[in-house]
Amino acid sequence: MFRIYLLLSACFLAFTATANNDIWLLVDTKAKKIEVKKGEQTIETLGSIAIGRGGAGFKSHRGDNITPFGNYRIGWVGKKSAFKKFLGLNYPSVEDAEKALRRGMIDRLTYYRIVSAHQHHLTPPQNTPLGGQIGIHGLGRADPRVHKAFDWTHGCIALTNSQIEHLSKIVDTGTLVKIK
Repeated sequence: MFRIYLLLSACFLAFTATANNDIWLLVDTKAKKIEVKKGEQTIETLGSIAIGRGGAGFKSHRGDNITPFGNYRIGWVGKKSAFKKFLGLNYPSVEDAEKALRRGMIDRLTYYRIVSAHQHHLTPPQNTPLGGQIGIHGLGRADPRVHKAFDWTHGCIALTNSQIEHLSKIVDTGTLVKIK
């Protein structure tokens, strides 16, 4: 039991200690841009993002292709991804779980698993009916013309490869990401 406590403590410290608490991201799904913020000041804007094929809003289920609205944190950084780099978000949030539970979309056990993960600063379960593996990523080998032409992801936020490389030098695990 003591080993589990130490492991959870180490995960908590790693999660909270790596992000620059002043830097956060505002994802504007209508304007198709990410603002890099320091406090309330925008220090940089990354334009021409792509979002989910289903638009943005409340994700009702895995495979709905919707980019979720809400406040999340970068939970992990995947440096070896088919999409160049992957900044995984701690989706679903407690708020997402509360809405889903009220609407009968998830059961109480799933709700408690999501809430418990957030309470312990861990990545919530990624295999719930609400889906998972939501993040910010590059194109990888995808066609940049497709990226410019329409929203193409399954719910993620996509940038060009050069944009994701640049962004990954500014943010880290624990960085706040607000999606509106």
